[in-house]
Amino acid sequence: MEYAKKVVIGDISVRDGFQHEEHFIPTEAKVWVLEELVLAGFKHLEVTNFGNPKGMPQFKDADELFKRTRDSKRIKHKLDDVTLTAVTIRERAIERAIQAKKEGYGPDRILLMVSTSESHQKKNSGLSLKEYWNMAEKWIPKVRDAGIKVNGTVSTIWGCPIEGPTKLENAITFTKRWFEIGANDVEHADHDGSASPDRVYKYFSMLLDSINNRDKQIAHFHTTRGWGLANVLAALQAGMTNFESTMGGIGGQPANFVDGVPVAGTGDYYYNDPNDVGLVCTEDMVVMMDEMGIETNLDIDHVLRTGKTVEKIVGRRLRSKTINQGRIAKSLSRRN
Repeated sequence: MEYAKKVVIGDISVRDGFQHEEHFIPTEAKVWVLEELVLAGFKHLEVTNFGNPKGMPQFKDADELFKRTRDSKRIKHKLDDVTLTAVTIRERAIERAIQAKKEGYGPDRILLMVSTSESHQKKNSGLSLKEYWNMAEKWIPKVRDAGIKVNGTVSTIWGCPIEGPTKLENAITFTKRWFEIGANDVEHADHDGSASPDRVYKYFSMLLDSINNRDKQIAHFHTTRGWGLANVLAALQAGMTNFESTMGGIGGQPANFVDGVPVAGTGDYYYNDPNDVGLVCTEDMVVMMDEMGIETNLDIDHVLRTGKTVEKIVGRRLRSKTINQGRIAKSLSRRN
């Protein structure tokens, strides 16, 4: 079994994780989580979504959150080495990100997203694939001129919750197109837990054979059906070195209710149980990597301590096993 001995893990709890919560997470708590993640050694963090907060009220504090994070005395000296990302699916969100950057507090990187499924693309963005590619081609030069990097995400690679099976080859074509129009890196997303380990291995093997820049390719797995870490291992075996995850495995689609009020969110949930969704768990993945002898450059004990507090912030037990079971003892005197 061969795999890289060093990986990069980006944590996206504060954006992708908290967006699924049905109560508003206080801005102060979000800042605290971002601070702790930076102090634990993470260099890539998703902060918020600059989309319309009427449909996603979890992000109504987007500007304030960026400002407070940039001004944080605890981490300000470390932020030069950290990439802070905002999701910007449509034009208005991109404009907000550029304006925030001009005012000195905006994102280092934005995320745009296409789906290989036309139906999912329309549901997620309100645009057809043709319309979305045209929008991306128009805006990416403006974003880069503003000093902001661009992530191009490809979704529904392994299947679509609306249309069903999709072709892996289409995602390879979309990845190439992202790089052709100026994306700095590409995220490969299993947003509904459709990916099985065999097809994950097949896809990333195809990808890295076709596009030789694995440091610019990011694996993003949901664990809706419990296959998250198995898919991480399959991606490792295929040669991937960049991964995303959330504390406690939180996350999913934007909530349809926030603080008891129905909101647009995603609309109909894609899952039988909206509370049983989420991403690969950061804590468990970091500990697994450590046991495999893979370097993450993270303070694992700090990650586990942070995970326990995230459970208190959201108010329930999360998916992580390692925050309670701890790391595997390395000696009789060390059991966590």
